[in-house]
Order: sequence, then C-alpha cells, then structure tokens
Amino acid sequence: MNKVRRGTTTVYRDVSSWERFIGERVRSSRLRANMSQSELAGRAGLTTATVSRLESGKGSSLETLIKALQVLGEEGWFEQLAPDVGFSPIQALHMGKQRERARRA
Repeated sequence: MNKVRRGTTTVYRDVSSWERFIGERVRSSRLRANMSQSELAGRAGLTTATVSRLESGKGSSLETLIKALQVLGEEGWFEQLAPDVGFSPIQALHMGKQRERARRA
C-alpha cells in the first residue's frame, strides 16, 4: 500500500485504488472533451471495452493509458508524474558529465 498525503491526513492506497483514481481522471477528461467512450476508443485505436476497463479501474496497460491521454490532449500528466530533474551548472561542474547510471551500493 502507498501513503498519500492530503493536507494533514495520510491516505493509504493499494494498486486497485490507484487504478480507480486514474480511471476517474481519464473519464473526467473524456467528458470535458465531450467525447463518448466509443469515440475515444476509435481515435486511440482501442476497443470500447478497453476504454471502459481503463475508466472503471479494472486493469489496463500503460500503453492503453498513453493512447487515451494522447487523444485527450493530456500528455502533460506524464510530465507531472516524472518531471525532468535537471542539474544546476554547479552540479554539472562537479560531476564532469551527466550520470548515465546509478552507482553500485
């Protein structure tokens, strides 16, 4: 289970809870775009059943999520999920070059 902080409250979520949460967000984005599930499915190269499973949090692939978000113009989700950390010029001087892999423990 993962901890999620909401203000001063910590909420614990398991995988299926996260799937439902993401599915609800996809559904909201689709409705804001005034698009039906079958229209989203057609544009994304998915089946309507696949879109339905994604939105209901009943198991989906990363590929399905990416295709749906691209059609909905929501690719920014991934930038928020994994932003580029980047380095300051001072850090770059100390490192000599950008790291390509982690050090061994």
